[in-house]
Amino acid sequence: MSSGNKKVLVMIMAGGKGTRLYPMTKERAKPAVPFGGKYRIVDFVLSNFINSGMYACYVLTQFKAQSLMEHLRDGWRFGTLLKDQFFTIVPAQMRTGEEWYKGTADAIYQNLNLIKNFKPDIVAIFGADHIYRMDIRQMVDFHVKNEADATVSALPVALEEATEFGVIQVEPDLRVKGFQEKPKDPTPMPEDTSKAFISMGNYLFNTDFLIQELEKDAKKDTDHDFGKTILPGIYKEHRLFAYDFMKNEIPGVAEREKGYWRDVGTIKAYWEANMDLKKIDADFNLYNRQWPIRTASYGAPPAKFCYDRHGRRGSVINSVVSEGCIIRGGKVQDSVLGRNVYIHSDSSIINSILMDDVEIGEGCKINMAIIDKGAKIPPGTEIGYNYEEDKKNYFMDEESSIIVIPKDE
Repeated sequence: MSSGNKKVLVMIMAGGKGTRLYPMTKERAKPAVPFGGKYRIVDFVLSNFINSGMYACYVLTQFKAQSLMEHLRDGWRFGTLLKDQFFTIVPAQMRTGEEWYKGTADAIYQNLNLIKNFKPDIVAIFGADHIYRMDIRQMVDFHVKNEADATVSALPVALEEATEFGVIQVEPDLRVKGFQEKPKDPTPMPEDTSKAFISMGNYLFNTDFLIQELEKDAKKDTDHDFGKTILPGIYKEHRLFAYDFMKNEIPGVAEREKGYWRDVGTIKAYWEANMDLKKIDADFNLYNRQWPIRTASYGAPPAKFCYDRHGRRGSVINSVVSEGCIIRGGKVQDSVLGRNVYIHSDSSIINSILMDDVEIGEGCKINMAIIDKGAKIPPGTEIGYNYEEDKKNYFMDEESSIIVIPKDE
């Protein structure tokens, strides 16, 4: 039976705290953090499912969900004529007790009623906090062809990089034979001994098998987590396979983008992934019309670069600039600007990320900074040019020395 004959229910895990992205997650969940100018992180996984033709989707929220829920309301509403095509936000309902979700598996367990009511053949359980393109139908085809009970998406990475991830050990046919958590000596892939498979945290389960395993896990004292307890507990006796993400074919994707997947869980990783977008030959191409990234539209006017009253010209070099921005006699270079950013005359923005509605006063110099939504930077401010002063006055990420200015400050 092909994947086209299989009924798939999508469960998106969008409840993450994202503590390592603080202060961007001070008032919002990690999937709601803006990314790439006009998007939110959650838009990427949702776009993958829509582009894959999968329209039955529950989004499970938990911590600081208001911003996420508002964004999903504005950009991801479906019609109501077809009962198998819906997009529904599911707040944590504490159906099994007075506790938040104890792990990813517990989150699905507490919402088993949704799965049982929909009666799918396969349940797709995906995270909401990674940047990538993927045709999930191809993963479903692989799952069905191999008569798998469960399938985990896997990315080949160099052995030296794999030490930072959960490594999946596989047979030549990609059946899983073991797991390693951040190993010093990762087990290489059978077909390429210079690389190892790491888990992308995305799973497919046959429905009956998923229900059976979650009900068993709920009775035990475990982490109630797919990566830590469910998958390591099933591979020996059941058919668990790894799907090679590098084999996924997306229309319009250049060779350099194949296998692009970024976990933007730290300030440094988040900044680097945004910077990937600004090149002319970008590592991740936002302009692929055959596999578009969808988001909410707010009808802002076009961006404008203009002279100031002294005749100085607004200029933008090697940057992503969203609609509604006004660059008035200022300079923007190697940066990503959200909607409705206003940069006053004689200001310089370099190597930085400015989110929606940020205003940069006259004569500012900003370098290696992330400025959150609605922040107003006073005239003459310098950020990113004096390490000691910056560390004293602002939030500085210890790993990268990137300054983060919180919302409305």
